[in-house]
Parts: sequence; C-alpha cells; structure tokens
Amino acid sequence: MLVLSRQKDESIMIGDDVEIVIVDVRGDKVRLGINAPRSIAVHRKEIYLAIQKEKESQKVANNH
Repeated sequence: MLVLSRQKDESIMIGDDVEIVIVDVRGDKVRLGINAPRSIAVHRKEIYLAIQKEKESQKVANNH
C-alpha cells in the first residue's frame, strides 16, 4: 500500500485519467473529490462490496 500525505486542495493522480483531490479536512474526516472518466466506476467500498455480493448471488441463482 502506498501512503501519501496531502493537504487541502492538493491532488493525487492514478494513471493518466483519475485525479483524487483533497477537498476538506475536518477533525478525523477527509472529503475527497474524484475526477475520473465515466467508464470507471467509483464507489465507496461498502457499496462496492454490496454490488459484488449481489452479482455473486445473481450468478449462483442463474446457475440453478
């Protein structure tokens, strides 16, 4: 895992197309802005895991 320190209004680039911007820092909360092509899905991890679980359950249901 790469760990970087950034301050408000600074960015991190992922490849050529994805930019993560530090929008705000308040206490223990960090607000991020994400600029990415529409072809790249961006989700909070808990939402991503729920989507994957749903896909897996549909896959299992289709195999029966």
